[in-house]
Amino acid sequence: MDHRQAGLYWERNARAWTFLARQGWDVYRDAVNTPAFLKMLPDVTAKTGLDIGCGEGHNTRLLAARGAQMFAVDISPTFIRYAAEQSGATRYTVASALELPFPSGRFDFATACMSLMDLPDHAAAFQEIHRVIRSRGFLQFSITHPCFNPPYRRLLRTLEGCAYAVEVGRYFERVDGKVDSWLFSAAPQKAKAGLRPFETPIFHRTLSEWFNALLQVGFALEQVSEPRADDETARAVPAVQDTQVVAYFLHVRCRKP
Repeated sequence: MDHRQAGLYWERNARAWTFLARQGWDVYRDAVNTPAFLKMLPDVTAKTGLDIGCGEGHNTRLLAARGAQMFAVDISPTFIRYAAEQSGATRYTVASALELPFPSGRFDFATACMSLMDLPDHAAAFQEIHRVIRSRGFLQFSITHPCFNPPYRRLLRTLEGCAYAVEVGRYFERVDGKVDSWLFSAAPQKAKAGLRPFETPIFHRTLSEWFNALLQVGFALEQVSEPRADDETARAVPAVQDTQVVAYFLHVRCRKP
């Protein structure tokens, strides 16, 4: 499966994804992932940024609210349409991360929030992102943690329903486009009624493949984080308690020398 074939799945997901996310059912994003990503982000005031795989623009809008002049791309025209309807200041463009329609050195920084793991060739994406960032600019991205989201994974819970471990396996097995079908688990059946499940292509790569690809294109690693819900958040949003068991997400910041 190539990046354009993968993009067709995200185009089909866009309507249901936007509908549920804007009702607040993307709880892992809202309660854990995005707050941690923004806490790790350097000051972007008056800087020009590119958000890659922006979806319906939720995180792009948060970056713009921090004072950045934002551009954003997504391979799904429907996602771009939804994003543009919410913000006239950001310039949204339909484009793949492997074919960014910008000149070299255009941006002070780039972000990619939970999007790069949905690409068949993350190394090619890193090369393209490196090209469009200025010298001393940075890339900060988040992905599902490859160590704890391998091809075999099973969440273990107590009889009371509390997550206490994750059983994983087949970590070194390369996956190239296996399609998973699901909807946000926190959303009640009433919210999901009539919606077709998301179909998301899976491209599993090892942790070493991710980091080596960054280094090979010339990025210098700057900071790494593995966010989790604190006790207060887990009590307020019980659906994310399982992020306290193992690292579901990996956040990385690297810089172009």
